[in-house]
Amino acid sequence: MLRSLSLSLSLSLAALSAALPATAAPRADAQAPTVILVHGAFADASSWDKVAERLRQRGVPVVAVDNPLSSLGDDVAATRKAIAAAPGKVVLVGHSWGGTVITEAGDDPKVSGLVYVAAFAPDAGQTSAQQGEGFPVAPGLQQLQERDGWLSLSPATLASDFAQDVAPEELRQVEAHQLPLKASALGESVTTAAWKSHPSWYVLSRNDRMLSPELQAATAQRIGAHLRATDAGHVSPLSAPDAVSEAILEASGLPSAQATGDH
Repeated sequence: MLRSLSLSLSLSLAALSAALPATAAPRADAQAPTVILVHGAFADASSWDKVAERLRQRGVPVVAVDNPLSSLGDDVAATRKAIAAAPGKVVLVGHSWGGTVITEAGDDPKVSGLVYVAAFAPDAGQTSAQQGEGFPVAPGLQQLQERDGWLSLSPATLASDFAQDVAPEELRQVEAHQLPLKASALGESVTTAAWKSHPSWYVLSRNDRMLSPELQAATAQRIGAHLRATDAGHVSPLSAPDAVSEAILEASGLPSAQATGDH
């Protein structure tokens, strides 16, 4: 009798388990390209955590590159290594200085699209510094600290200009994960402009105090990008991850989270 009861209970549990919704991590979407996220100056790969989580929830494979920020060439090499390791097509996403990196590294047949997030997008032969000429110098850029050839931001500037729209606990993490940028990198020109041969998207931060919104709007128009704008500061991947993720999904040829009912 006990054996019969045990068998009956096992069958009931199996039936109940089959009826419940799956809670396992979603399988990768077979149609999704690998999204490679390239961080900017004064940050590391963790600045993409919120965006990466949202994309993975949609079954999109994601790689966040750790840039050394020691030169344009070094950062491009790290990004190209990630592109080479991807199994198929790639969507490259660059934030801030990362936009310069993907402009150079994106000249690869595996790359199907580029997404610029409050980012530089120089022309061939142009430097990041030159791209900003003729536009207002944002408040945060006026507060750069230089030491031994490396640029960084003070805690006060991080709070007022870099990540002014994130929660206090997140701001502490931004400060803890800040990486300096070699000043000479801003004077290194790109040799190619991948946006000339690849479809591009641009997520503009209207409240940016590091890269002027005027420069961002002009950049998006110049490269012919699909433009999205969000009421966020410079670190929109942290303060507006939904808007950034939506642009990446669009560039990946996937339906938006709203269209699928995901949040």
